Amino acid sequence: MQWIIFMLLLFISSMEMLPQNRWKKQASAGLLENCTGCVLCSEDNGCITCHHRLFLLIWRDGIRQYGMCVHTCPPGYFGVRGLEVNRCTKCRSPSCESCFSRDFCMKCKDKFYLYKGQCFRQCPAGTAAQPGTRECQETCEPGPWSEWSACTHESRTCGCRWGVETRVREVPEAAREEGTACPALLETRRCRMKKHCPGEKTEPKNKGKKRQKKPKTERHTGT
Repeated sequence: MQWIIFMLLLFISSMEMLPQNRWKKQASAGLLENCTGCVLCSEDNGCITCHHRLFLLIWRDGIRQYGMCVHTCPPGYFGVRGLEVNRCTKCRSPSCESCFSRDFCMKCKDKFYLYKGQCFRQCPAGTAAQPGTRECQETCEPGPWSEWSACTHESRTCGCRWGVETRVREVPEAAREEGTACPALLETRRCRMKKHCPGEKTEPKNKGKKRQKKPKTERHTGT
């Protein structure tokens, strides 16, 4: 009698294991909808291990955790390759759309501006928002203007009526090294030059003019 009961329990146990073994084979082959690309999968939690070229993306829905194997990590995550599993790691900042590492953002979400790996709703002091790139660019504040240069024309300071004079201002070394866009650093304006150079002989006003001959007076004799 005991032998019959033992065989009955063994039969029941084998029938319970049959669906589980069949499901494991299906999961390893990626036949379940939530186990695509998985090497190891859980019916309740999705992927646990992915093929070596894929990234394991894990997210939470309440207290339950889900896994999915993806080719590219979604916005807000970055991929980290490991020896056993490649993972999608979430960016630390919620305003970051894509990041290079957990704390270094590469692109910010809408209404935020990127500056040195961080996202800001308003750009820090000394920077200006660039709507096209959604980045904060450092502003350049040049030094004071120099005095106006001598009035020159073709490298000469005299001998012509009109010339040009210039003035410049210096750029801070930090702005020059970072390639920051700066406002105008050179200005020019028209100026009046000395017409004659020192030592140059001036021509007399009447020089070159021909003397006018006095008209001859014709005398008429009476007849």
